[in-house]
Amino acid sequence: MRTEKDFLGERAIPGGAYYGVQTQRGMDNFRITGVPMSAEPQFVRAFGYVKKAAALANRDLGVLEPAIADAIVAGCDRLIAGEMRDQFLTDFIQGGAGTSTNMNANEVIANLALEHLGREKGQYQFVSPNDHVNFGQSTNDVYPTAFRLALILRLASYMDALTSLQQAFFAKGREFERVLKMGRTHLQDAVPMSLGQEFHGWGTTLGEEVQRIAEVRQLLHEINLGATAIGTMVTAAPGYPELATRYLSELTGQKFILAGDLVEATSDTGAYVLLSGVLKRTSSKLTKICNDLRLLASGPRCGFNEINLPQMQPGSSIMPGKVNPVIPEVVNQVGFLVIGLDLTVTLAASAGQLQLNVMEPVITYALFTSISTMENAVNSLRVNCVDGITANAERTRDMVLNSLGIVTVLKPRLGYKLCAEVAREGFNTGKSLHDIVVTERGLLTQAEWEKVFSFDNLIRPEFTN
Repeated sequence: MRTEKDFLGERAIPGGAYYGVQTQRGMDNFRITGVPMSAEPQFVRAFGYVKKAAALANRDLGVLEPAIADAIVAGCDRLIAGEMRDQFLTDFIQGGAGTSTNMNANEVIANLALEHLGREKGQYQFVSPNDHVNFGQSTNDVYPTAFRLALILRLASYMDALTSLQQAFFAKGREFERVLKMGRTHLQDAVPMSLGQEFHGWGTTLGEEVQRIAEVRQLLHEINLGATAIGTMVTAAPGYPELATRYLSELTGQKFILAGDLVEATSDTGAYVLLSGVLKRTSSKLTKICNDLRLLASGPRCGFNEINLPQMQPGSSIMPGKVNPVIPEVVNQVGFLVIGLDLTVTLAASAGQLQLNVMEPVITYALFTSISTMENAVNSLRVNCVDGITANAERTRDMVLNSLGIVTVLKPRLGYKLCAEVAREGFNTGKSLHDIVVTERGLLTQAEWEKVFSFDNLIRPEFTN
């Protein structure tokens, strides 16, 4: 063990730990979710990038000794490389607007810098977490900057997952393009379509979500680095905000923009609300798609039974042979979670007072949880469900040809009133539409019937009268 001291007193720290006294206090005070910030690797890497940009800017401005700056940079590089994650132990949800997390980063980087200089951990007279690593900074500009960078990095794999699911639906759309089925509105027979059209539509709607995420992600590139406590740049060297922002852009390959009004930017959480709304929107769409999959696969004998989902596990402890649509079900539940977390983000964003929103840690937890769980759910839906779906083409075709809904195709030729009369007769008598229209009433010849009710005309009707 070693002893470290802050203005509240002394604390014993494990001798091998790279974190220090303020991290230890944060760990003791905030045992909330049990999820440390290390659970999101991009968040740790983002702090490495931000602290490195700060050190380089302060070195260039002459307010940080080059040797100390270089040692800090070396420590940051280890974070960026993915090392030291086990040293980031503060809970995602915490009081203090993220101060414990910022100090966790400051202390780990300081001790890495000390090690780089051949010093012992805790010898902060040589490299201080506050006076050197955090020079010209505040939690109130560093935490949101790191958060925004981490979101930008984290969203990339989520967007890839959505795109892969989109392509899986498109592939099924091509596979099922000649499978005739009945479209439905209000859960009632409507007009024919192909199963491929239905799957292609799901792919299209997911592609829209990727576009919306890309658009909202651009808003995360505006940062308040250098604002320090409330946006007045107190303790920051002249030119630091611009220089640190430039370095962060160069280091990450992302084009960051320094906010034009740092006071406003320090308390503003609007971009998080918008991102959360897009995540909620995607969740709503995926929930609808999964509900559709469950309906179309219902049965197998007493339901729609239009498609078959991969059988993943026995479905009941009491009913032998029963198999449930467990993958769409779990995706539904993730969707509900994300929708609930969107409310959390909304409430937290509205709860800021004056020059700072101290509720940003719960926004961080909510957004990272939403992104990670949704990405897992999307990947599972693709691999464990969509890729293995098969169609019951004969059943779907029989349902179309036995349906009364196809009378709509005849409306331009026969008129609404006569078509309604024919449909009602079929409903009351159980006769097929073909029997009534061709055999009994002679409203169409057999050749006309076959032309009107061909596969291609049913799924892409040509106007005829």
